[in-house]
Parts: sequence; structure tokens; C-alpha cells
Amino acid sequence: MSKKCCCCEDEHCHNNEHEHEHNHEHEHGESTKGKIISLIISAVLLVAAIVVSHIFEFKTYIKVIMFAVPYLIAGFDVLKEAAENILHGEIFDENFLMCIASIGAFAVGEYPEAVFVMIFFGVGELFEHIATERSRKTIKSLLDIRPDTALIIKDGKETEILSKDVRPGDILKVLPGKRVPLDGIITEGKTTTDNSSITGESIPVTASTGDTVFGGTINLTGEILIRVIKDYEESTASKILKLVEQSAEKKSKSERFIKRFAKYYTPAVCIAAVLVAVVPSLIFGGIKTYIYRSLMFLVVSCPCALVLSIPLTYFAGIASAAKKGVLIKGGGYLEALSRTKCAVFDKTGTLTRGEFKVIAIHPDKVNERELLRLAAAGSGKTHPISLSLRAAYGKMEPMEIHEYTEIAGEGTRSVIDGKEVVVGNHKLMKRYNIDYHDCHSAGTIVHVAAGGEYLGHVVIGDTLKLDAAKAVNALKKRGIKVVMLTGDRESAAKSIAEKLKVDEYHSELKPGDKVKYLEEYLGKNGAVIFIGDGINDAPVLVRADVGISMSALGSDAAIEAADAVLMDDKVYSVETAINTSKRTQKIVIENIIFSLFIKFGVLLLCGFGAGFMNMWIAAFADVGVMVIAVLNSLRALK
Repeated sequence: MSKKCCCCEDEHCHNNEHEHEHNHEHEHGESTKGKIISLIISAVLLVAAIVVSHIFEFKTYIKVIMFAVPYLIAGFDVLKEAAENILHGEIFDENFLMCIASIGAFAVGEYPEAVFVMIFFGVGELFEHIATERSRKTIKSLLDIRPDTALIIKDGKETEILSKDVRPGDILKVLPGKRVPLDGIITEGKTTTDNSSITGESIPVTASTGDTVFGGTINLTGEILIRVIKDYEESTASKILKLVEQSAEKKSKSERFIKRFAKYYTPAVCIAAVLVAVVPSLIFGGIKTYIYRSLMFLVVSCPCALVLSIPLTYFAGIASAAKKGVLIKGGGYLEALSRTKCAVFDKTGTLTRGEFKVIAIHPDKVNERELLRLAAAGSGKTHPISLSLRAAYGKMEPMEIHEYTEIAGEGTRSVIDGKEVVVGNHKLMKRYNIDYHDCHSAGTIVHVAAGGEYLGHVVIGDTLKLDAAKAVNALKKRGIKVVMLTGDRESAAKSIAEKLKVDEYHSELKPGDKVKYLEEYLGKNGAVIFIGDGINDAPVLVRADVGISMSALGSDAAIEAADAVLMDDKVYSVETAINTSKRTQKIVIENIIFSLFIKFGVLLLCGFGAGFMNMWIAAFADVGVMVIAVLNSLRALK
């Protein structure tokens, strides 16, 4: 197995990130070329040695030297790595097996076969190296989205500086055709942006003064000025880059099993090979024949195909999902997605737009304007419902607001102009023993009371996302149970549930209630995924087998809490994620079945002494199978 390279961590490297990456690629290219040249030279020398040894009669030691030269050229790295591993106490690996098998072939006089085994093993390593680099480059090209420099405006002058030196509050100019260096808010200009590198969405987005643009997106049409809101390392592009780089560290169950399997399997193979060589020879004689069979046994048994192809398949699957705007934090979550049997959705901001509008005002004892004023002032400033109330009222006049308190899952309490004002749902009214009027309108009902007296209610409406019904239908066709959980009232939840035709829904839930309901679905023959907005639903996202965050652009909580992030804010991307995971898992299973079938078949032939079996066929059963499995793994990139 070829060694993976690691980037250095010194300050100079960080200050020359682009140059370092260029050198890194150059080294890989030189390494690949060197390996190809050495394999070609070894193959030519092997053929020459075979031809010459058939024409002329040489003494044994001359034959050994003739074949040892191509052997050492092809296998120097393998021999060196095996020796280093032994010194570090890591004896049993594929390098060790190849060394023992090839050296043993020399010992029994099968010189050409010994060289061929090492050359073929080198070819397999080369294929694995190229395949890994291809997957790495796919992710790198996808995420190479942070411009190295930015055009900053200070004291009326434009200066080009390193993007990492820009600070929040700085004003940057972004010209048409250039990438936005860091997350910021447009202060001047209007344009359209290409967000495909962040969200996977190919349709350009219109942006103007006051809109947020994200680092890594491309400014397509107009010159804009932006005020930076996040440091370089905290920008959306940087977070995505870190997320995907770290994904390889979180292994799937298959990857962890293969690692444990190889740890015990390789010593077992060595013991079995010794038995193949010793036991039959003691009974039937012919020690040389059985040693040769045991060497074939070692070559065939090498677990390269599984050890290399399975991690590579998950890595390629993660790259493929990222290309579609779905960021999955590791092979374990990608594997779990393929076993999904229940999908639990939050409602607001996930299945619906989360863009609330006032659709009705039902006052009692005050006029509509006064009811809306108290509702807007008492509901806070950041909640989507509060924003919709403030938008409906217009510019708020100055007022004294004190003792503002949020009551989870119910509403708010505050003192406005000397009066206690409570704004929220019917649970809040019951908490304060206020008689309220129920409303049967489809929507969220916001009750308002002041000084212990009921003043009326406001009806807030939300609309379904365009692809919500399509996504739910696709999941149900897969046999996945679809559940909706919401803190909204029964009538509003029922209206959405009926439109989407979900299998089950629960309404009027507090954040803790959502965790409780989710746990009822866990551990029932399959994985349970939860899809939420990643901010208010962090506890449920963490508790699910796979937590998937929507609306993640710019949200720290979304990226931290979720196991997968849908960057395009589309519900149907859940189906895309599951489809990618199932395809990846299918390729993993194909590689496992194919590798084991061929290996066990050839092992049986070795064991029973099939006349046509030799080291050449054994080498194909190992390296040939590995190459085919690695190439099959690359299908996960598509």
C-alpha cells in the first residue's frame, strides 16, 4: 500500500499555501513518473533475463544476480517499507507477505516468478496511487474556492492584499468574473452570483445592497463593494474545506471492520502458509512442492483489494456528494445513510420556507394597529415570527421594553410601557391564566395579552418549499417512513402534513419533546435520519443516526451539530444524499464479494494442487483483483 502524504504544519507553509500545494502536486507527479520508469526497466530486464537464461546455461549464482537486479529495482520501496514496519513492531501487512512470498520464490529457484510478483504488486500500488490522487483532485478542484488575494479599499485607495489578512469590517471591491474572497454584506452595487461551488446549485442568484454573499462564490455581472463579516478561517468556504478534509478521519463500519480484519487475518494467513508447507510434506514428502504452494498461498491471501478499495470507495462517494452540494462528514455517516428506514423532518424552515407573513389580524378590545404593535414589540427581534410581525407593522416607534424573557416552546414575556405583555401560543396563555379565543385558521396563531387581559391574536402563514412534496414522495417510494415534528399548533401542522402526505406527524412540541419522539424510532431495523435547520434543532441532529442540516450557509451551529449539510437548502437533496450513499455502498459490497470470491477460489486451487496453478496466477489473484476493485471504486466519483 502506498503511503499517504501529509502537509507540513509550520508557519512558513501556512504563509505560502498556494506554493506548498503546487510543490505537493509536483512531488506526487515526480513520484508517479519515477515508479512507472522503475517498473518498465524491471519488466524489460526481467524479459531479457528470461530470454538469456533460456539461450545460455549459467551457474545458479549468476542467474540469481540476473533476476535480483530487476527484483530490487521493482521492489526496493516494498522491501524498505516492510523493514521499517518490522522495526516499529508492525510486522504483518501486505508488504511483509509480498517480501516473504517473493524471497521464498527465489529460495526454491523460481526466479522469474519472484520478480513478476514484485513488478505486479508495484503496478497495483501505482493504480491505487493514481486512483487516490484522482479522488483527491476531485475534492481539491471542488473546494479550491478561496482566492489568495482581495482588493481592499482604505482611505479611498484600492490595494491588493492577502485574503487571510482581511479582517471583519474591511471593505472589499469584487469585480465581475472574480470570486468573492470572504463572507460579507453588499454595501454598494448589484450583481448575480454563481454559488455552485458552495451549494451545488447551477442557477445564478441575484444579489444587491444588504444581501449576504459567501466567500468562494463567483461575482458574475456587476461590480460590488462588500463589508467583510467573518475572518478568513471562519468563512463559509474555509469551513466547507475543513469539513471535507476531516471527513476521511471518520471511518465507516466497513472500513473499521476491514482494518480489524486485516490485523488478525494476516498473521492467520502466515500460520496457514506454514502449515501448507510443513504438514503435507511430512505426510507425502516433496517439501519443495509444498513450500511453493505455501508461497502462492501467501500471495493470493494478501488483503490489498479490500484494504485499499473500501476506504477509497467511501472517499470517492464523499467527493461525489460534495460535488452535488451535500457535505457528509465521514464514511460512517455515508454508510448509515444507505440504511435509512425513517426520515424525521422539522417543519419550519425545512419543509416550509420559514418566510412568515401576517395573513390575518383578529383584535379584541384594541384596534388592529395596536394589537400588531404589541405583538411585534413583545415577540423579540430575531425570531422569524417576530420579523414577520415587525415587517407587517412597519417602522417601530420608540417604546420602553424591560424584563424581556423567552419561554421555550411557548412565547415571550416583557414589560412594555409599564405593562406586562405576553405574546405566544395557547400554552403561554394557559400559563398566565388568561382566557383566550381559539382560531381555526390554517397558520400559526400568535396570542397577545397585556396586564392580564386578552387583546386578540394574529395569524401567521408559511408556505411549502417547492420541492418538499417531491422529496417526501421519493423517500416513501424507497420504503422510508416520513415523520414531521414541529412546535407549531395542531391545525397548522395538520395542514402541512396532509399536503405532503407524510406517514406521521406530531405538533406543539418543545425542543426536548422532539428528542423524545425521535428516540422512539431509533434502533428499529435501519438508520433514522433527522433533517432540521441546524440551529434550534441541534439536540435532535446530534441524537439521530445521521443529522442533516438545512439552510447551512453561514450557520456555525449547522456545520458543528450536523453529520451532513445540505448547502443548497433543497429538501430533495436528502434523496440525493441517500441515492449517493446507496450507490457507494453497492460498490463496496461488489468489491468485497468479488475480491473474496476470486481469492477463496484460487486458494482452494492452491490447496488441492491444481496442475495449472503457479505464482503468475497467484499474483493476478492478488494484484489483478486489487486493480479491478480500485478501478471499480472510482465509479463512486460519478
